[in-house]
Amino acid sequence: MTTEGVTAPPPAPDSDWMLVERCQAGDKRAFELLVVKYERRIQRLIGRMVRDVDLVEDIAQETFIRAYRALHQFRGDAQFYTWLYRIAVNTAKKSLLELKRNPTVSESFLKTDDDDETKSHGIEPTTDETPESLYAATEIAAVVNAALQELPEDLRQAVTLREIEGLTYEEISSVMNCPIGTVRSRIFRAREAISAKVKPLLENQSGKRW
Repeated sequence: MTTEGVTAPPPAPDSDWMLVERCQAGDKRAFELLVVKYERRIQRLIGRMVRDVDLVEDIAQETFIRAYRALHQFRGDAQFYTWLYRIAVNTAKKSLLELKRNPTVSESFLKTDDDDETKSHGIEPTTDETPESLYAATEIAAVVNAALQELPEDLRQAVTLREIEGLTYEEISSVMNCPIGTVRSRIFRAREAISAKVKPLLENQSGKRW
């Protein structure tokens, strides 16, 4: 809506889309900026799908190569990072299939990265830490990690994208190429399975804070 002499401010531009357009126009530097922005997040995502840390960098590099080659197909129908996450997930699955290795959660699954733009939701110690509480928290983290490793791949991927990467259900639906209802079901089932493993431990440690 405008009045005489006053113009409504335009919507904030999508910086990712602007870089994509520049890249599609032949500006390779623009894609390098996208790599710099998302490289750590992609490596972290892949690191939670594979056990072999030596594979993470290779798979991440392959992800960006595939993204660059397919960039002309990107039309902005989804957020760029959602589109990129889907490529990363598919690349990791393909690499693991070729190597005949099973995807599993790495030890860094529950670690946070304070200077990353996406916060993790791992277990954080309270200010009144004691050796006992720290040991209990470590024990719980180990149980959670083990429970995650036992989940079917589709459940593990869904709960990882939601609880660790912080994606919305709509974004996860796009990444996993399935209906939102399926995403909700997978996350619910994953949480139930993890809770079943953790609950006995919490009951044994009742009255303590983590």
